[in-house]
Amino acid sequence: MSRHNHEEGIDESPEVLTLIDEDGEEQDFAILDIVELEGSRYAILLPLDEEGEEEDEGEAIILKYAKDEEGNEILTDIEDDEEWERVADAWEEMIIEEK
Repeated sequence: MSRHNHEEGIDESPEVLTLIDEDGEEQDFAILDIVELEGSRYAILLPLDEEGEEEDEGEAIILKYAKDEEGNEILTDIEDDEEWERVADAWEEMIIEEK
């Protein structure tokens, strides 16, 4: 998380990630959390609108960290519904434990 000093104190603003979709369109996302499960890492992302605010009707998106042919870290869709459910459940448990 990036932290910015303000007069009131420290603001924990989420990191912002810009992804390019299949149509070549850029979309900004706030990184809500990183989940590590069964040896893999997953990013929990929330779409941002053009002003950088969280979209009112935006649902969190889960993408999996992977490596491309050159060894660069990339984010990919989760193809397996069961894998997606396991990650979503693990993230939900993390949120409950933080409360």
